[in-house]
Amino acid sequence: MNKLRTALAASAAAALGLAALATGPAQAAAQPAFLAASQMPPSSTPWTATQVFTGVPENGGALCAPYKIPAQNSRYREFSTELDTNGVQITTVARTEADAVKLVDTLRKALAGCGPLLERQNPGLKAVSAAHGKVAVEEGAWVYSLDTADPQVGNTDIHLFSVGRDGRTVTFVRWGQMGDFKDAPLTAFKATTKTAVNKLWP
Repeated sequence: MNKLRTALAASAAAALGLAALATGPAQAAAQPAFLAASQMPPSSTPWTATQVFTGVPENGGALCAPYKIPAQNSRYREFSTELDTNGVQITTVARTEADAVKLVDTLRKALAGCGPLLERQNPGLKAVSAAHGKVAVEEGAWVYSLDTADPQVGNTDIHLFSVGRDGRTVTFVRWGQMGDFKDAPLTAFKATTKTAVNKLWP
């Protein structure tokens, strides 16, 4: 009987150990979820998405907000289509909720002032930034656009941006392609933004 009790005790201890191994690392590795390629605004050719990388993209991470998003505790995924439509999502988990609020404010100011800043930095470039309101999701998300034209080369580009927050987690989404604001899928981008924030933490 003693041998049986010892064996049962050892079995129970092993089971508890396996349970700890199964749950401990998974909890430690929990990270915000990202958009899938199919959740970007509709395109005439399919979107593809990279894996999720650690840090921020090269050259400061974000158009109109370079070096504003800290690489530490940040991850990103890039998106593209065959027609040069492209995008990125960058997500960072701030140390505190107050830090997350501050980061959102910093990004919103950078996006709102991006057009005039680009014109000062690039003589001859025409760049117009505009705000397109708040998306009702979690602690909120805000949408902006950047419409640029370079008369010297004849290029026009349009970009849509959003910044959203869920608690300590901030996500930045960009969509861009050649064209003008009339070519931008603003309504669909707002839906993408809502999905991005809702997906962060199930």
